[in-house]
Amino acid sequence: MTETRTRRPLRLLTIAHSYCVALNRRLAHEMARAGAGEWEVTAVAPSFFHGDLRAVALERFDDEICSLEAVPAYFSKRIHMMLYGHRLREIMRQPWDMVHCWEEPFVLAGGQIARWTPKDAALVFATFQNIPKRYPPPFNWIERYSMKQATGWIAFGQTIDQALSKRDSYLARRRRLIPLGVDTDHFYPSPEAGEKTLLRLGWDAQGPPVIGFLGRFVPEKGLDLLTRVLDRLSSPHRVLFVGSGPMEKRLRDWAKLHDDRVRVVTGVKHSEVPAYLNAMDALCAPSRTMPNWREQLGRMLIEAFACGVPVVASDSGEIPYVVEDAGLVLSETDEDAWVSALNELLEDAPRRAELSKRGLERARTTYAWPVIARRHLDFFDELLDSKRPAQ
Repeated sequence: MTETRTRRPLRLLTIAHSYCVALNRRLAHEMARAGAGEWEVTAVAPSFFHGDLRAVALERFDDEICSLEAVPAYFSKRIHMMLYGHRLREIMRQPWDMVHCWEEPFVLAGGQIARWTPKDAALVFATFQNIPKRYPPPFNWIERYSMKQATGWIAFGQTIDQALSKRDSYLARRRRLIPLGVDTDHFYPSPEAGEKTLLRLGWDAQGPPVIGFLGRFVPEKGLDLLTRVLDRLSSPHRVLFVGSGPMEKRLRDWAKLHDDRVRVVTGVKHSEVPAYLNAMDALCAPSRTMPNWREQLGRMLIEAFACGVPVVASDSGEIPYVVEDAGLVLSETDEDAWVSALNELLEDAPRRAELSKRGLERARTTYAWPVIARRHLDFFDELLDSKRPAQ
């Protein structure tokens, strides 16, 4: 157990391009709340980030507890090549006790942060890499350098830990398995919000159940399988796709074949997602494993849990560990199993209510940001304790 501190609060600098989105910065916010009096938390985010689906200017939210520093970021259309400007280096020259880097250790930005971390500060990387890839130069050099400088690392899931924990550069560093979290103050069950969304979509709030999809419109998200499954369902239903990506036209063409039963919605901000989740009676996440990708978390799963939406998901990557018994996990290639499971769920309202309850409990006890933030701070305490000279 860490002894009670009587000296100054420890200074934590947490850096992530994901912090451009306000809801992602709830981690820093909740670490500041949980560590009040013991930790001073400063979050660093790009002032603008291109992203792979849409450009994002730094979002702010009221009553944010942590300090926030906006810095320039360059080449952010290709995350491997993204670089932070000299403003970040100026910030990192301050006396920090802990630097938390939510950037992959093999990307250029990760190497920058490893290079600029003060000598006396502990450095922790957080990673989503759940395939043991061998990177070409210079990325393999950057990864080795970054992990040599690191005090520890965080795996965002079981498959990440399995992929990296036995690799030489990671094996020698303390690690902790801590998933991402969900903002249960923003994502929560709201039948009223769901009804308003249905009406806004031009649907009767009392119509057939809505099967939903949330995420990127790309092949690896299993949309080809999902549309084939939906074509085979015998139970009355409607379908709501929320997201964006290169498969948008294909989805819209498919929707035209189904009269008024399908909606494809794009341009939805993260803060608007709960209203669409609450319009769904079940969320499908049929992610498909590719040679160079498998599902790393499935944020839509924990957001659906928090909104009380039953989840039906594939067994790709991290999904079985995220869902456990709080939803239905099916083979990513078994189309018949998907048809059977969705037909049964559409006809069984009590079963949907049971899964809703399980998902809510899992979101609140395992994935709520206050829980996740406390686990981060406990790990940081452990790392700092290990750096202190023996008494």
